[in-house]
Amino acid sequence: MPQVFQPPVVFGIKLFLLALVALIVAAWLTAYKALPAHSGLLTPAQPIPFSHKHHVGDDGIDCRYCHWSVEKSAFAGIPSTEVCLSCHSQLFSDAPLLAPLRESARTGRPLRWIRVHHLPDFVYFDHSIHLAKGVGCVECHGRVDRMPRIERVASLEMQWCLGCHRDPAPHLRRTRDIFNMSSTPPADPSERAALAAHLAPRQRLTDCSTCHR
Repeated sequence: MPQVFQPPVVFGIKLFLLALVALIVAAWLTAYKALPAHSGLLTPAQPIPFSHKHHVGDDGIDCRYCHWSVEKSAFAGIPSTEVCLSCHSQLFSDAPLLAPLRESARTGRPLRWIRVHHLPDFVYFDHSIHLAKGVGCVECHGRVDRMPRIERVASLEMQWCLGCHRDPAPHLRRTRDIFNMSSTPPADPSERAALAAHLAPRQRLTDCSTCHR
C-alpha cells in the first residue's frame, strides 16, 4: 500500500508536533515561575504549628519581635531558634509540640519554616520601604492575629501590586498604626492625601524598573 504522506511531509508533521509540545511546556513553566509561589498550598504545614492568633492576637507580641529585620531590610526575617527559646526555654519547655524546637537547639540545625508569601526571583520587594511609607502589615498579610495557621490572603500577582501603586492613599496608615492589625487607613481624605504626599510620583511607582531590577 503506498504511503499517504511522503517522508519529508511526515518529518514536517513530527517537527510541528514536537514544537507544539515544547511550546506548551515552555508556557506552563513560564506561568509556574511567574505566579507567586506558595509550595502548592496557601497555608502549608510548618515544622511547628505556630499560631499567630495565639502569639499576636492573644499574647500581643509585636511583629518585630520575631520578624526583627522588617524595618531595616528587604527581608522581614524569620525567627531563629534562639528567638523562640527566649520565651520557650521557660514556657511550655517540655511540650511535645515543641520537640522540633528543642531538637534544633540541640543539633544547631535551624527549623525549616515554609514561606507562605513568596515572590518570583525576578520581582524585587523591600519590606522596609513599604513600612517607611505607611503600608501596614495587615495590608498584604491580612489579619494574622486571627490566624491559628498562617495563610496567604492576597494574590501577590502584578495587577494586585499595581492596584496599590496606582492609588496608594487608601492603603496608607499613620506611623503608629503600621503594626496594629486592627487599624484602618484614615477616613479623612485630606489626611490620606497628606500621607501619600511624600511618595514618589505615580509614574515612578508603576515603572517596570521599580519592581523588576
